[in-house]
Amino acid sequence: MFLLRQILAAAAGVLLLAGAAYAEPFSLTSSSFKDGTPMPLKHAGANKANPNCLGENTSPQLSWSNVPAGTTSYALIMTDPEGRAGLGVDHWLAYGIPASVTSFAEGETGKPSDKYVGGKGTAGQGIYIGPCTPPNTSYHHYTFVMIATDLDPKALPPGLTKPELIEKLTGHVKGATGLVGLFKHP
Repeated sequence: MFLLRQILAAAAGVLLLAGAAYAEPFSLTSSSFKDGTPMPLKHAGANKANPNCLGENTSPQLSWSNVPAGTTSYALIMTDPEGRAGLGVDHWLAYGIPASVTSFAEGETGKPSDKYVGGKGTAGQGIYIGPCTPPNTSYHHYTFVMIATDLDPKALPPGLTKPELIEKLTGHVKGATGLVGLFKHP
C-alpha cells in the first residue's frame, strides 16, 4: 500500500509540473441520505393498494456538480436491480433536464415539473416512485444514475422506457455519475 501511495504521489507531482489541472469528477449527492446508506422511510412509496409501500413517496434531494464540458442536458435513472426477484424495477426516468438545473429539492420530483421530461418506469409513471420492498428481504440498492448529454433538453418525447431512453442517449453521453440509497421493509 505504501508503494502504491508513493507511485500515485509521484504521478500527481509529474502532472502538476506538466501544468495539468486537476478537475473534480462529475458527482451526484443527496442531503437526504449519504451514498451507500439507508434512505429514510419518507422516501418509500405511498401506494396504499400495495402493502409493501409504507412511506410518503417524498423524493430525495439531489445535487450534481463538476459537469462535463459540452453538457446541454441531463437524464436521470433510478433503478432497484433486486426488485421483481432480480429482474429489476425502474422507479424513475427523467430526462431533458436543462444544463442550468443542478439540483432537485426534497419532494420536488414526486409530481410533474418543467425541470424534466418524465419517462415511463416499470409502474408506468413519469415521476419519482419510492421503494416498496417486500418484508423479510435484505436491503435493496436504489441506484440513481445521472447522465450528462449533449442533447437539447427538448429533443426527446415524454414517456420513453429505459431501453428507449438508452437507445436515444447512445452517442450523446458526455459523462455519468451515480449514487446508491439502501432500503428494506421496516
